Amino acid sequence: MTLMLSGTALVLLATLVLGLVRIWLGPAPADRMLASQLFGTTGVALLLVLAEAQTAPALRDAALTLAVLAILACVAFVTRMVGADVDEDEGDS
Repeated sequence: MTLMLSGTALVLLATLVLGLVRIWLGPAPADRMLASQLFGTTGVALLLVLAEAQTAPALRDAALTLAVLAILACVAFVTRMVGADVDEDEGDS
C-alpha cells in the first residue's frame, strides 16, 4: 500500500512541475490562473496522499487550508477580470 501511495505522490509531483511550467510560460493571464488552480488542486491531493502514507493528520489540515486559499485566489482573479471588463466598457461609451 505504501508503494502505491508513493507512486501516486510521484505522479502528483510531476503534475505540479508541469503546472509550474505553465504558470511560468503561460501566454495569457487566464492560462496562468488555470494552471495555478491545477497547482492548488494537485497540492491538496498530494498533501492528502502524504497524510495517508505517513499517518500525519496535520497534513489534512494543511490540505484544507490550501484548498481555501486556492478558492480565494480564483475568486480574486475573476473579480479583477470582471472589474477590468467593466472599466473597458465604460470607456467605449
